[in-house]
Amino acid sequence: MKRILLRSGKSPYDVLPIEEALHRDVIATNSGNLIFSDAAHKILQTPDTEVVSNGIGTDLTAAARINEEYDAFVVPLANAFRPSFEARLKRLTRLISKLRIPVVVLGVGAQTGVTYDPARLKPMERSVREFCAAVLERSSSIGVRGEFTEQYLRDMGFRDVEIIGCPSMFLYGAELDVRKRVPALTAESRIAVNGSHSAVQKQGLARIIGRTHARYPHLRFIGQNLSDARQLHWRDLSDPNSLVTAMPTHPDHPMYREDKVRVYIDPVTWIDDLRDFDFSFGSRIHGNIAALLAGTPATVLCGDSRTLELCRYFEIPHLRLDEAAKDPQAADPARLYEEADLGGLVGNHRERFDRFTGFLDKNGLRNTFTHGDGGAAFEERMRSLSFPPGIRPWNDTDLASLSSRFGWLHTQVGELTQANAKLRKELARSRKEQGALPAPAASVYRRARRVVGRPLRRALQSGKQ
Repeated sequence: MKRILLRSGKSPYDVLPIEEALHRDVIATNSGNLIFSDAAHKILQTPDTEVVSNGIGTDLTAAARINEEYDAFVVPLANAFRPSFEARLKRLTRLISKLRIPVVVLGVGAQTGVTYDPARLKPMERSVREFCAAVLERSSSIGVRGEFTEQYLRDMGFRDVEIIGCPSMFLYGAELDVRKRVPALTAESRIAVNGSHSAVQKQGLARIIGRTHARYPHLRFIGQNLSDARQLHWRDLSDPNSLVTAMPTHPDHPMYREDKVRVYIDPVTWIDDLRDFDFSFGSRIHGNIAALLAGTPATVLCGDSRTLELCRYFEIPHLRLDEAAKDPQAADPARLYEEADLGGLVGNHRERFDRFTGFLDKNGLRNTFTHGDGGAAFEERMRSLSFPPGIRPWNDTDLASLSSRFGWLHTQVGELTQANAKLRKELARSRKEQGALPAPAASVYRRARRVVGRPLRRALQSGKQ
């Protein structure tokens, strides 16, 4: 049995309560990460291959164990070549440099503007070079998201670079059934919209969402950030993102109060819910890929290179967000739906799938569609599990809505109390051995109570208003 260690927030088979998933941040701040990591898990799982999630962490002390227990380390990545990810990229490079097993990167991307100007990435060039060099010492090539990232790495001198897109698009292998199920959108159509905080705050998406909300009563916003999820479930406004009140996941937004917002912590429920929608649009690439996987037409409003290059590669209907923001009619869902051409997306999917599996073959990785059951065992196991539904806005103050939250908080306080007692015993023993030490300013227990109590107090205060 070959064992693959997969960089992912959690295994697709892990069913977690909402509170625990948010506490552990299994989505790695963005639920879109789970769509491509779950797809990679399914694709790499064959009768003779076991896939194990690493929990997204980069533990440098685990290198020896990884070398001993695994045959390959597979790293699905999104927009990892960006300044805000540089520290984590360096840490990942340090881990890879300690590994003796193959390391395969799936779909890494560089992030800049829609003009593809790489100037903002210049300060981190050394980190990118060191990462790519470490990977290429342990694999045949690097798989990138699209044309911009390919050229970016080639300009640095790297030749073993292949455009493979994102593994999320191959969740169902060579099959991609996306079609327009209605001739045109009307006011009664079910429409999903998505977007990032930056797109809402700085790129004009707030106006587009506002106009759509006014015209389409069955509109639903699907958020992806951890802060979005915490605002919905806990009404937690401690994150800086809470300053963006135009975001539909903010408790002050009318869509929040109307229960027209969701965040998903499992791709399976996300995709299943989108099967009932007529159309999806917005600036989130994986929010719209989720719709496409559900068979629902989608149009991406591209605000940067990471979305634009993927849309161009997969021939996903798209429009530049800056252009859409200038024309009130350009981003109207009815118009986007009418103009969406799905021919290249669907018609050329098999060719892209063959290119993707060829990349896996070259790097010594078997896939379920060529070497297994086509994902049947994966899908059967997923159907046997009961995942929590999408997170809804906390607009209720009844006992039922409070019970799970109070129960989880009570458990957390209990566990922290036990941990605190253990730490106090260890501290007392250490004092006896080394002499008196100054007492801590505040106990772990008291600090924990302040942390877990803050969102609950906010929620209860909001319920009284």
